[in-house]
Amino acid sequence: MRKIFLLTLLACCMLLGAVAQAAQITDVKWGVNKADVLRIVVDVTDTAGYAVDMEGDTLNLTVNADKGAQVPHSKAVKSSLADSLKIVDKGSYTVVRVPLKQRLLEKSYKAFVLKKDPATGRPFRVVLDVTPRQASYSGSGAATTVVSNRPVVSNRPTKTNSSIKKNTVIKTSTAADKKADKKKSSSKKKNDNKKNTAAAKTETTVNKPVNKSDTDKLAVIKGNGRFRTSGGLDGKIITLDAGHGGSDPGAIGSDGTKEKNITLPITKMLKEILEDKGAKVYMTRTTDVDVFGPNASDAEELQARVNVGEKYNSDMFVSLHINSSVNKNIGGFSTYYYPKTDNDLRLAKNIQNKLAANFGVDDLGVRQANFYVIKRISMPAVLVEMCFISNEKELTLMKGQWFQKKTARLIAEGIEKYFA
Repeated sequence: MRKIFLLTLLACCMLLGAVAQAAQITDVKWGVNKADVLRIVVDVTDTAGYAVDMEGDTLNLTVNADKGAQVPHSKAVKSSLADSLKIVDKGSYTVVRVPLKQRLLEKSYKAFVLKKDPATGRPFRVVLDVTPRQASYSGSGAATTVVSNRPVVSNRPTKTNSSIKKNTVIKTSTAADKKADKKKSSSKKKNDNKKNTAAAKTETTVNKPVNKSDTDKLAVIKGNGRFRTSGGLDGKIITLDAGHGGSDPGAIGSDGTKEKNITLPITKMLKEILEDKGAKVYMTRTTDVDVFGPNASDAEELQARVNVGEKYNSDMFVSLHINSSVNKNIGGFSTYYYPKTDNDLRLAKNIQNKLAANFGVDDLGVRQANFYVIKRISMPAVLVEMCFISNEKELTLMKGQWFQKKTARLIAEGIEKYFA
C-alpha cells in the first residue's frame, strides 16, 4: 500500500509539474504609435490568466505563466510613458513591470487577450495598452485605446496662406428645405449664421494640434443632417474616403510601398461592389491627389474629406487606412468609431466582425477614437485600419489582389448587414 501511495503521489507531482510548465512566456514585445500609445504584448505557449495593477508609479501586468529562459529580464522602451520594462520571474507566474514617467489618468490602461491562431502561427497573447494623458478619453472618463493616429497625421507642409474666406459655412439642402428657409425672417438667418460661425471657430483637430488660424479659415459644408440606417443597400448614399493621397503618402513600408497606393484601389473595389448592390457611392478622391489641394494644412485636408460626405447628404461615411507601428510584430484589423450617433458603433461592429472572422490575422477589435473625419461628420462613420504596413507578412498580403478584393468584399458585406 505504501508503495502504491508513493507512486500515486509521484504521479500527481509530475502532473502538477506538467500543468505548471504548460504555460510559458516565450517573448515580451512592445510598440508605440505616433499618438504615443504604448502596447505591450506577452507571447504565451498556452492559455493563461492575467491581472493589471498600479504599484506607486509602476504599472504591473501579472501573467500566470513561467518566464522562458530566452526572455530577457528587461527591455528598453522609447515612449513618453516609459523608458524600460522589467520582466520578473516569480516562479509560478511572471510580472511585467513598467516604471512610468508620468502619472496616468484613471482607467487609462486596458488589457485583453488574443487567442492562439494556428493558421498564422501566432501564439496566445496577453496585450496591455497604455494611453498617455494627452490622448483622447471618452465622456465617461474611460480611456479610449488607440492603436494608431494615422488618419490625422500627414506629411504635407503646413499652408501659410489661404484664399478661403474666414469661417465660410456652406449648407446643402433639399428643395423642401429651401422653401421652408424662405419663410424664416432675416434676423433668424443672421442668428443661424452667427451660430455656425461660432461652431466653426471652436473646432480643433484631435490628436494633432491645429492652429486657430487654420480652423478659422475652414470651408465647412453642412448637410441636411438626415441619414438612413435600414431598409437594405438599394438607394443608400455612401461616401468612401481613400486615406491620404497626393503630397501625403501616409505610412510607408520597408520596401517603399505607400499607404495611399493601397487604400485607393481597395476603395475603388468597394465602390464597385456597393454600386452593384444598388447604392449611390461617392469618393473623396479617385486619383492620387490631395482632396483640398496642394499645400493644405491638416485641418483643411481633413475637412475637405468631411465636406464630400456632407455635400451629398450621405447615409454613411467610411474611411479606409493602413496601420503602422514601430513594433514590426504587431498586426491585424481594427475599426474605429466616434459615438456621435446611436449607429456609429453598430456600423463599426458589423464591418469589424466580417473582417475578423475571415482573415488569419489578429482581431484588434472595435475602438473609439477622436479621429477628425469620423467625429466632425454628421452621419454614422467609421475608419477601418486594414492591417499593418510595418508588418512584413501583412505588407506582402496587402500588395496582392487577393487581399485587396477580399477586404473590399468583406467591408461591403459588413455595410450590407448594417442596412439590413
